[in-house]
Amino acid sequence: MEYAILNNGLKMPMAGIGTFLLAPDQAEASVLAALENGCRLIDTANAYVNERAVGRAMKRSGLPREDIFLETKLWPSFYEDENAVGKTLERLGIDYIDLLLIHQPAGNYVDGYRQMEKAYKEGKVKAIGLSNFNEEQIREILYICEVKPAVLQTEVHPYFQERALKAFLGKAGMVIQAWYPLGHGDKALLEEPVFTELSKKYGKTNAQIILRWHIQAGNIVIPGSKNPAHIRDNFDLFDFSLTQEEMAKIAALDKNTRYYTSTPEMLKAYAEMVPDVDGQK
Repeated sequence: MEYAILNNGLKMPMAGIGTFLLAPDQAEASVLAALENGCRLIDTANAYVNERAVGRAMKRSGLPREDIFLETKLWPSFYEDENAVGKTLERLGIDYIDLLLIHQPAGNYVDGYRQMEKAYKEGKVKAIGLSNFNEEQIREILYICEVKPAVLQTEVHPYFQERALKAFLGKAGMVIQAWYPLGHGDKALLEEPVFTELSKKYGKTNAQIILRWHIQAGNIVIPGSKNPAHIRDNFDLFDFSLTQEEMAKIAALDKNTRYYTSTPEMLKAYAEMVPDVDGQK
């Protein structure tokens, strides 16, 4: 495993498993399989309604709590609930969260950030960050914060590389974490000739080549999967390295094309949506 060093000195694994769209039983099985195959980074969220299942998988793995880097995200409808972090810890069945993010720049996200800062100072959270924020919104948080955000989780893949945003984050002392690291399963992206060529050279799958590119480009990755073989492959990334020329060929694929675009209407809906976190299994 390779690691990113966050702005407060915390070590974060460069590769983990995401649990977006996984039902509780799927999330529990996938996280357990990932941990058994060397994964030490797990990503979940209030809105995924599978935090209890993730916590169960962590316990079932038998791994010491300190060996697992767990991140989750506060949902907008909980930003003003002063007990939101405590309730999240209770659902997960753990004493602290390694990384807690504001999930969306919706609703009263400044209050949400203040709540995370309080949890950080109390030792309930080891690092805090943002998800789906643009540069202007990040600047707003940097201007008002007492504890600097350490991570931005956002869409990044070979067709949407976010170079300007990454340069800004570097100056701000933040690292980027990619969701949709494989392009939301876009067959055109996965079957780009450059990936097929490199997969033959290195004896890896096209997806492994893409994930290796991310890691060498400084992007933390959290691909999700229910398939045990794919989960295993997603952590078999550290026995080879792409050359500078190969990295440049992949960089040339950038189309500035994203698969998810937020709108004011979507953000308003997010702020009004209340996930059934208490009804989860």
